[in-house]
Amino acid sequence: MQTSPIEVQKALKDMDYPANKEKLIQHAKKHNASKEVMEVLQDLPDQEYSNAADVSKEFSGK
Repeated sequence: MQTSPIEVQKALKDMDYPANKEKLIQHAKKHNASKEVMEVLQDLPDQEYSNAADVSKEFSGK
């Protein structure tokens, strides 16, 4: 099953940016993100994200 950018953004609600991939994953775990959302985050490039739009840009390429 795939997930949508909306589900990814819900999991990252109230995230403090900038954040690296590891912080995104930790935040999503704390907010009980679905397995699909966690897989998307784990597949992101290991870089710093300035805001939610940066995460969406990387995710929408999948």
